[in-house]
Amino acid sequence: MKGQVDYMLDVRGIISPFSLLKVSLVYQQMKPCQIMEITGCDPDMQRDLLRILPDASYEVICREHQTTDMENMKVRLEKRNPTDVKSLKRKL
Repeated sequence: MKGQVDYMLDVRGIISPFSLLKVSLVYQQMKPCQIMEITGCDPDMQRDLLRILPDASYEVICREHQTTDMENMKVRLEKRNPTDVKSLKRKL
């Protein structure tokens, strides 16, 4: 896995809208190149999460299942540098 985790969030057992709010608040506080690991991020939450975060402002580094149980699914996101985001938008 790439990089050391700067923020670890455990959203197991939390209602999805509150989980998304918690993740988005932490994401806003993150500095570029920092990494957030989210535990308990089921496929539906992942889809919703990627909709609420600004396009091209993050990179999904890793998605892993520790067991067949969705409760133990982990996702790692790295916040991109704003200059990288601008150059990506120009290319598109």
